[in-house]
Amino acid sequence: MGIRTMPWSEWIELDSTYPHWQRVRKFRVRTRGHDAVRVLPAREDESVKVQGGAWAAKELVYELAEYLPRRYPSSFRVTRFPNGVPTPSIGGVSLAWGREQPVQTIEAVETGEKFDLRVLEGLDGVEMGEEAMRITAGLIQDDVALMIEGTDGKYYFQAGAICVAGFWRMRDKIGMALDDIHISGNVPRFKEKLQTSMEKFFKRMPVDKPVIRNNYFIQTCKPSTHVADADDEERVDVEEENIDPEELGWSESTNGPEDTFLHGHGHAALPASYLAPSTLRLRSERQTLRRLPRTGAIVFGIRTYLFKMEELARERGVADRLASAIRSWPNDVGVYKGRKMYADVLLKYLDSMR
Repeated sequence: MGIRTMPWSEWIELDSTYPHWQRVRKFRVRTRGHDAVRVLPAREDESVKVQGGAWAAKELVYELAEYLPRRYPSSFRVTRFPNGVPTPSIGGVSLAWGREQPVQTIEAVETGEKFDLRVLEGLDGVEMGEEAMRITAGLIQDDVALMIEGTDGKYYFQAGAICVAGFWRMRDKIGMALDDIHISGNVPRFKEKLQTSMEKFFKRMPVDKPVIRNNYFIQTCKPSTHVADADDEERVDVEEENIDPEELGWSESTNGPEDTFLHGHGHAALPASYLAPSTLRLRSERQTLRRLPRTGAIVFGIRTYLFKMEELARERGVADRLASAIRSWPNDVGVYKGRKMYADVLLKYLDSMR
């Protein structure tokens, strides 16, 4: 699976693109609804019983509210519940760290966005969980999927804040078991090499040993002459390409229109007329896994990075290594990564930079 141990200080990464990413994420939450934020209720049928995602969503947002101001003290400000008042808990266990009172409000300094966690105490079930996931989406640059163990021992995708997945849609995977998510998406060699080991890993994953892995894809984006401003996200008539010219939220130039995408059928778009080194990006995902201590849910975090190919290829040795990697992909991996769409243009360019 290519996983490695993750230091706690690396659970959530923030960088200078934070304000722009939050504009994109806020726009996606506002315009895509349940395609961006969704929490499922408990599932109880003859085949399996699975808890709903609401309590795990609540636990996650309180974990972030404790972690972020400790990890990034100049970027987040919090207030805490006063002593002597009822405070948030799960199963009677406080949602605070150590002996402190739970966080009451958290403010992201760079955006000025302030979130009052007390709102969750007035909500129940799915409504509460989805508000918690909206707050999560507004605090970090990661997308998040919450996986909960069912009575059959499998882990199910029960809640998500999936704003900038780019290459997949939450509607196609929410509610599925871990193995079905990968099989339906035609992940190369999943059944043969990964299914058994991944299921065992999820079942045995301890609270105190988070892990991390990375992957990458190649995507195209439209040439853009528009520079988004802070007011664009509030306009009802604004085009997504003006808010998100790099196609973080959905890679239309690579996968075709989001609403007609065929899950599991690979890249849906024809090669773009504007396909060129200047419009190619390396899209890298930094994927993290950690188990929440109270609900036992597993948090799957997906932090995406986009690198302009022309800038990347100027780095010493990168063009040679990337060209060799793309040529070495087996056919099924090449299909999964859409190699046919961009290979001629990209490899010619990389070879010229070696």
